[in-house]
Amino acid sequence: MSERIEKIIKEYHRMKKERNCLEHQIRNFKGISEKEMIDSMNFHSPEGERVQTSNISNKPASIALNYHERMERINQEWYEHLEKQYLMLDEEIRFFEAALSSLSGYLPEFMTDMVINGCTWDYLCQHYHISRTMVAKNRRKAIRELEELYEQRDAEMVSYMLS
Repeated sequence: MSERIEKIIKEYHRMKKERNCLEHQIRNFKGISEKEMIDSMNFHSPEGERVQTSNISNKPASIALNYHERMERINQEWYEHLEKQYLMLDEEIRFFEAALSSLSGYLPEFMTDMVINGCTWDYLCQHYHISRTMVAKNRRKAIRELEELYEQRDAEMVSYMLS
């Protein structure tokens, strides 16, 4: 479990950037245009023998009839994919931030400075008047507490899914 939390701590700022990027893509979603859809469709006929499986023998005519429906389906699927990615990432970030704020003692402020504000260990030593060893101990203690919170969340999810 601690690997999961270590990964979140390490990648927190990347996750925030990715979430912001996804949010921007969703807010400004245009999808593929009709021209891009038509350009992406294959107009060439296959070489060699072929078996006709439809009443429409002219591929461009078939494309003309179906491109708009395909374009809308592709755009809808892409938008749903972006939205799903955003919601999953947003939930992970929000839970992590809430878990940080519910740590014991002065760990919420300490870990917020370390992870969210990106403060260096030297700054943390000076600001909290502690040694580097104590910074490491506080970090380990916070990770242990975060593990408990994540285990509780996982248990609640499993319980919900099984009910």
